[in-house]
Amino acid sequence: MPEIERQTLSHLKQLFDARDIRPRKILGQNFLIDLNLLEYIVDEAQLTEQDVVLEIGAGTGSMTAMMAQRAGAVISVEIDPIMHQLAGEATAMFDNVSLLHCDALKNKNTFAPEVLAAVAKRLDEHPDCGLKLVANLPYVIATPVVSNLVKTDLPWRAMVVTIQWELAQRMRARRSSPHYGALSVWLQAQCRVKTLKRLPPAVFWPRPKVVSAIVKLLPDRQRKKLIGDRDFFHDFIRRLFHHRRKLLRSVLTGMYRKQLTKPEVDEILKPFSFSPSARAEELDVKTLVNLSAAFFAALEVTEKTNDT
Repeated sequence: MPEIERQTLSHLKQLFDARDIRPRKILGQNFLIDLNLLEYIVDEAQLTEQDVVLEIGAGTGSMTAMMAQRAGAVISVEIDPIMHQLAGEATAMFDNVSLLHCDALKNKNTFAPEVLAAVAKRLDEHPDCGLKLVANLPYVIATPVVSNLVKTDLPWRAMVVTIQWELAQRMRARRSSPHYGALSVWLQAQCRVKTLKRLPPAVFWPRPKVVSAIVKLLPDRQRKKLIGDRDFFHDFIRRLFHHRRKLLRSVLTGMYRKQLTKPEVDEILKPFSFSPSARAEELDVKTLVNLSAAFFAALEVTEKTNDT
């Protein structure tokens, strides 16, 4: 097994000084310098040759190389040209690593086409493999990366990522709590979400101003099956939680005022027996899945009626 560079603080400073470069705050470059934590993340991913790994934010390539020793293939994405070069040097001895120099996202709702193409290619080459996202995610893109991967039909098996602590709270939040929102519902309706560790700023260089977390997400196929139309569900909860503290009936009648009358909305809501003061933030994930399905079915009937 080839020896890889260990991403310590002294190693990073020597590497950066030799190139006369500095971490770029605008790109969220905070490098994890606790070797035990790097190994912990890779261990938690439980990588085998049956895994294709997607890493967003290769950095200097230290964790990329660690994962290449265990996984069938690693696709690592890095937007910074200098970091891309450093990661290439750190992983040059591995023939199962694909380094992409691009933005991981086309926009906030979609992965970049080259990223999806690279993942599809590796999965085609390894038909028995599944996909795992393992990354020290830049804070600025952490939410769309996780959310968009859940949104795809890719055969992902796990995500083990470092993210901002506040985002971890949002992912795991329960109804009526301050962090409960559309992201909480979207993820919990399809995944099991667990916070593995809370990370102080001192384990990164440069030190961020916020606390971080290592989070693990596993797909829950049974929960996912209950959703039905996931595109509709995603839009439904996003719009609903845009007015999370307003009265539920008022929000829903406003959302579908062009398709449904107020009496029709009341008819949809009747089986749920909501109180007149009910609000979106008070509803649990299962109820929201069922509510979305009820509106989807009603809108389908309305559309068919209008077509005839």
